[in-house]
Amino acid sequence: MSIQPEQRSEEAASKARLRLWLRFLKTSRIIESELREKLRQEFASTLPRFDVMAALSRYEEGLKMSQLSGVLRVSNGNVTGIVDRLAQDGAVVRVPVPGDRRASMVRLTKRGQEEFAAQAAAHEAWIDEMLAGFSPDECADIAARLDGLVASLGERES
Repeated sequence: MSIQPEQRSEEAASKARLRLWLRFLKTSRIIESELREKLRQEFASTLPRFDVMAALSRYEEGLKMSQLSGVLRVSNGNVTGIVDRLAQDGAVVRVPVPGDRRASMVRLTKRGQEEFAAQAAAHEAWIDEMLAGFSPDECADIAARLDGLVASLGERES
């Protein structure tokens, strides 16, 4: 029983896509590791802390803990400890939600906004340096292709 050329071509395409996925994963892990190290060295901070502040920076009025967890796509338990430490450091404040004694809004303080602004500027510069081999047109093309992939994957989930 021989393998037909069409089947061989499909298998080759499947293997190529698997290798592409593994490269995506490896590249993502390398970049994330570099970002973690730079945040630790230059700001004595962590990537999860940066992510929480980044999320809060987009919502001036703040977010409930459940909303923050949803934006970050992590559990409430993962966010609570980070928010506790940010509050101890004066970077965020918890504000009671009127009419809901159990809920509070979390938002960046002025200090938190300044800390995040400095980290965000450095983060952008680090990413710019790491991806300097890509032209703006290449970045736009790759981003559009990844957006298409995300859209097609999202359609499958529905």
